[in-house]
Amino acid sequence: MMLQQQVSSGSEGDARYANIDERKRKRMISNRESARRSRMRKQQHLDELIKEAAKLQAENADIEKRIASATQMYIGVKSENNVLRAQVTELTDRLRSLNSVLEIVEEVSGLAMDIPEIPENLLEPWQLPCPVQPIIASSNVFEW
Repeated sequence: MMLQQQVSSGSEGDARYANIDERKRKRMISNRESARRSRMRKQQHLDELIKEAAKLQAENADIEKRIASATQMYIGVKSENNVLRAQVTELTDRLRSLNSVLEIVEEVSGLAMDIPEIPENLLEPWQLPCPVQPIIASSNVFEW
């Protein structure tokens, strides 16, 4: 009788182990599939990051070009401004000389001459004659 119970128990045990083995096999297949999906998502994310990096590098290169262009414009305007300041200084000196000549002519001839004063803004062109107001520029001021 004891032997028969062991055999029965063994049969039931084998069925139970077969059920556990089947669950392990299904779980292993499920885990492999899940890992495959996870690798695919990771690869898609990596591909998106690579595309985004390329896009940002292109945008950065464009911004660098625009900065270089704006810098060249600034250098040109600054140079032109220096030339204009030098011309203002030269013309102001000439005007002073001419006014001196007119004053001498006025003294010598005795004729009254209307010699206007040189305006301060000509003597100091960098000084604004009115209060500082904001300069309004469009958003595409540096676009070509």
